[in-house]
Amino acid sequence: MTASNSRSLLAAAAVELRQAFERTGYDADGVLALLGDDAHAALGRSEPVPVRNASQNGGPLGVLVRLFLLVDDCPESDVADAIAPLTVRAAIEAGILHRTGSTVRTLLDIRPLDAGHGTRWIVSDPDGSMRVAETAADHVLGVGQASLSLLRGTPTSPVSTVLDVGTGCGVQAVHACAYAEQVTATDISPRSMDLAAATMALNGLRVELLHGSWFEPVAGRRFDRIVANPPFVVGRAEVQHSYRDSGLDLDGASALMIGQAPAHLAPGGTAAILASWVHVRGEDWRTRVASWLPAHGVDAWVVERDVADPALYVGTWMRDGGLDPRDPDAAEVAQSWLDHFAAADVEGIGFGFVYLRATDTPSDLLAEELTHGFSDPLGNESVEYFARLDWLREHDILDSVLTLDPDTALERVYLPGDEGWAQVAVRVHRGNGPQWQHDVDELGAALLAGLRPDGLPVGELVELLAAAHDEDPEDLAAHAVTMMQGLVRHGLVLPVR
Repeated sequence: MTASNSRSLLAAAAVELRQAFERTGYDADGVLALLGDDAHAALGRSEPVPVRNASQNGGPLGVLVRLFLLVDDCPESDVADAIAPLTVRAAIEAGILHRTGSTVRTLLDIRPLDAGHGTRWIVSDPDGSMRVAETAADHVLGVGQASLSLLRGTPTSPVSTVLDVGTGCGVQAVHACAYAEQVTATDISPRSMDLAAATMALNGLRVELLHGSWFEPVAGRRFDRIVANPPFVVGRAEVQHSYRDSGLDLDGASALMIGQAPAHLAPGGTAAILASWVHVRGEDWRTRVASWLPAHGVDAWVVERDVADPALYVGTWMRDGGLDPRDPDAAEVAQSWLDHFAAADVEGIGFGFVYLRATDTPSDLLAEELTHGFSDPLGNESVEYFARLDWLREHDILDSVLTLDPDTALERVYLPGDEGWAQVAVRVHRGNGPQWQHDVDELGAALLAGLRPDGLPVGELVELLAAAHDEDPEDLAAHAVTMMQGLVRHGLVLPVR
């Protein structure tokens, strides 16, 4: 059977499978209602027994849960009833099911996902989390933590065109269909193309799927938004698993993605990219990321969410690939990986988001750490960040009237001292979004206290504050401008006019 025939059979089967899912209630809400909170949480922890118990008397919906989420061997008669109008024979021919005696087992992970626009079904390869399985070289990853992070980290403001680079099973492309008029998705893996096509057919979505490496399939084209969860695993220049290994040395995949994305953005277009970068001994990781960007025509906001030491990083990704670190052969892989890091003076591996926007101005880069927890989606925050950056370009802080965001709080930290409580820190804290914190001094706190929507421009407030505290007005003004620029970038202070 040719690849095109295989894809056609799978896509055709997916259309009928959707009818079965809608009939049985196999959607995000239905699965949660069937399992209950505790068993649903066990599903997220890859603990099959509580899920199996909760779904045992769940009728056709319970069969679908055990079939597609637990990868159980299920009686063929039960599966036939659950997936109708799709027949078991057609499902086997399409590569969805495998028969053994009187039971069938799924060859695909098909699960409901609600990313804020109702249930969508995602088709991928089983990951071994519920049933032990080898990870094939062309394994197509499903809905993992990285893909969920990118979903929450992608702006959802309406645009005309979106490009999803390295689409895999199509999670990001499906999400983009909710806010874009036209979605294009690329991947170098033929199997990814097959499963992404099945995902689109299952959801009744029209997405342009192009096979090829990186940006090659869209050479010369520009898009309003680019999203990418590329194979960013940092390591040696080899490919063991196509969903995570790029074949480029160290953080070469992130460098390529970040460096080439601006050329494919339409004017004002934005990109949301998951990326990794190495922390090299004696170098600033921010300088490394900045070197990947052009000097003109792109604004960049780089947010580092985590840093892993080399040993933890290698162990995590070895287990992800199905390798047991205790196995002698696997230990050799680990040693070679760590030796490669040591030879490159790698002290840590950073991970986070890279937001880009195409401009016609000199490039502006802010790279910073955001390792604390927060609950608000970061994607829409990136849109607001670039809007605040535009304001800073176009306005003079000292001539502007500013106000505090209503959720900005002033905090003072005291520790025990020789004469009672001793103040050791003054900071302002944003109570929403990324919950940024900025240290300020007493004069800075006093200046912020004077900000009013109907108040004076910052320059006049600085003059009054300088006179009251016998400070040099020019020095205080320079300090105020630097402080306000940072607070405006992070949304603790907002422009009035």
